[in-house]
Amino acid sequence: MTQTILLTSFDIWMSHHQTNSSDELLEKVSQVSGIPHHLHFLRKLPVDFQEAPKQAIAKINELQPDLVVCCGMAESRQKLTVEKQARCGKEAIVTPLNLPPLIQDLKLTEISEDAGQFVCEALYYAVLTHLHPHPKKRDALFVHVPILTPTNFPPILDDFLHLLHRLTQSNPQ
Repeated sequence: MTQTILLTSFDIWMSHHQTNSSDELLEKVSQVSGIPHHLHFLRKLPVDFQEAPKQAIAKINELQPDLVVCCGMAESRQKLTVEKQARCGKEAIVTPLNLPPLIQDLKLTEISEDAGQFVCEALYYAVLTHLHPHPKKRDALFVHVPILTPTNFPPILDDFLHLLHRLTQSNPQ
């Protein structure tokens, strides 16, 4: 059965940025044909601790997606990183997704336990907290995207598409 997937990205936030790699990745994903799911995009979220979660949760409430994949840029990382958890102060919430099989054999993807202590983590924490008590089982994942180059963009896109496929296979509706 076709699933509804919400994909989010961030806008730029520093003066030396011309683009945000999370948004570049989703732009390319939006151009891929043949994905057997209903993809919805909430691109260029503001890099703001209150506004980004507010906009994402409003879109989740509107769409009622089966899966939410939030993406953000991680300048210092070299690979896609799927985030195991999000923290807010001393509180942590862990994604219910089984991450090791999702990334198995992916060339440029690894698991992270540090969502960055910035707006990315605030968004992930808010989304996981919002979805956790929901009666309809819905999952969420945060993926950090490194700076994209002509060399790494094709394998990162390939890994991301494989990740989306695996997420929908592990979460059949």
